[in-house]
Amino acid sequence: MEVKRKKGKPLITEYEYRKNSRYFAQIDEGIKDIGAKELAELGAKEVKPAYRGLYFTADKKTLYRINYTSRLISRVLAPLVSFDCPDTEILYQTAKQIRWSDFFSENKTFAVFGNVANSKITHSKYASLRLKDAVADSLLYKTGLRPDVSKKDPDILLNLYINNDRAVISIDTSGGPLHKRGYREETVSAPMQETVAAAIIRLTQWNGSVPIYDPMCGSGTLLCEALMHFCRIPAGIFRKKFGFEILPDFDAAIWEQIKKEAGANIRELPERMISGSDISEKAVSITKTNLLGMHFGPNVRITQSDFSSLPVLEKQIIVANPPYGIRMGKNRDLDAFHKKLGDFLKQKCNQSTAYIYFGDRAYIKKMGLKATWKKPVQAGGLDGRLVKYEMY
Repeated sequence: MEVKRKKGKPLITEYEYRKNSRYFAQIDEGIKDIGAKELAELGAKEVKPAYRGLYFTADKKTLYRINYTSRLISRVLAPLVSFDCPDTEILYQTAKQIRWSDFFSENKTFAVFGNVANSKITHSKYASLRLKDAVADSLLYKTGLRPDVSKKDPDILLNLYINNDRAVISIDTSGGPLHKRGYREETVSAPMQETVAAAIIRLTQWNGSVPIYDPMCGSGTLLCEALMHFCRIPAGIFRKKFGFEILPDFDAAIWEQIKKEAGANIRELPERMISGSDISEKAVSITKTNLLGMHFGPNVRITQSDFSSLPVLEKQIIVANPPYGIRMGKNRDLDAFHKKLGDFLKQKCNQSTAYIYFGDRAYIKKMGLKATWKKPVQAGGLDGRLVKYEMY
């Protein structure tokens, strides 16, 4: 939607997402393909890849469902307005024309996150500051109240993206990163991001026909995501609020329907379907704590053991994120560790299939095993590889 600058009078009251039902899902580049499939499964239409994410169209019900149940998406943005933006004055004046009272009620806090590329405006932080000023000044003029900024837990998240002198101002309908599920009470050092773990579980195509085991579970992220996947637990079940609840066209009845439908779809986890272990007593304690608050978490069996001391794990799915770098400590022999892991798979995992995630792919060759396939999983700040090993 094109807009012209006009001071003193709000012009923008019809927002782009309402006119075309088009949204933007942020997702890590390395899992974009399976993210597009997940969006389609959840009812999104016209899913198209773009830089740092996926465009899609959706009705309200589908938008709410995606935010509530997607395991791979980082956040979903609802574009309000797009316009040519060669300088920050145009940014400020255009943003002031948005009727911000549609989104803000009394005592609501907000934050702005911006990204600038290939434009005359070169500083993302300054551009974000100008948008913040425009919002605050507009509301002060209209209501006499200036909203507070809160970067820790804002009620409203605004996103500014400027590329090739073209700006898009959006509302974050997720209300913060969707990978923050809410089940983590404690973590080990450098824990795996939840969306990465969910991507790994999806790529294994595990459906519960055989048990799944993580022999170095750390803080239990892979196990928690496996549980949510099998039991069909919505990824956002622990979130207290979503950004779409502040949209002027929010429909509370549809939102309640989505939660009710998702809740009815949850199924129980059989005992010994999901298990794990770790050599660290602390890691085992953390994993148990994280699982305790989850639906059917007590049905996940966790023990303390070095993986090489485990009993035979036949006809199972093995998933693991081997420690590396800072997670290993400076004095550990990483080459020997990965050889030991390869020996364990060969000797104790007969007729099982292993999916090992290498945050540092240099160690793949240290396993001493022939890979069935290797898939790049560039997510969570890592250029990692998920490697499949079939143990005959």
